[in-house]
Amino acid sequence: MANRPVFISSTTSPYCKQATADFEWNGGFALSQKRKNIRALHEAFLNKRPGLAVLEISSKSESPEGVAASAFNLPKHVPSLDRAVPLECVFQGGKVFENGGPFTDLYDAAPREAKRDPRLKESGRLVAFEFEGRRFPLEPKSAFYDWLYITALAENSELAGALLAYDAFTDIEFNPKKSINCQARAAAEFVGLSRAGMVDQAVDFDALSKLLDWRS
Repeated sequence: MANRPVFISSTTSPYCKQATADFEWNGGFALSQKRKNIRALHEAFLNKRPGLAVLEISSKSESPEGVAASAFNLPKHVPSLDRAVPLECVFQGGKVFENGGPFTDLYDAAPREAKRDPRLKESGRLVAFEFEGRRFPLEPKSAFYDWLYITALAENSELAGALLAYDAFTDIEFNPKKSINCQARAAAEFVGLSRAGMVDQAVDFDALSKLLDWRS
């Protein structure tokens, strides 16, 4: 058995709630196996919370909007470049370490290559994030990632509108015991903020921190 989180959008702070679901895990790395796990997770969740529309946010999703909203595919506008690049590249390229970074050349890398760049493991302790000359703190945890994701969705109105049809979100690869940042949680927050009429405020990092009531 496996246990994974499901993030449910809410119109009150912190704009999403977390539930968990137990399901039978299908081993293997094939796409077909990943999708079996997604279906099993959603079925287990909907047995407890029937009537909600749930979407997998990842490159493994069976829904086009779920694939498009993956951090590997979601475009984030970079003003200094006057173009958009995949959010994953912006996030990885924005890491600042004690011995190097930010490595903004990763903006031009393929998302998977950016995530695996050896400098991200060889440059010492992570000390901050940076985007367009502004430094962002490590605390509250996930704040920088969530802000990037929410602003990227705000920049892509058609995709954002598609996500508003859903109430809950998953990422089959996300394990809260091993990772902090989660695209499914950020998507749920965006939908919650949208339904509450707060997205225009949320594109400001400091305002978003207060709206989501992040905890260190």
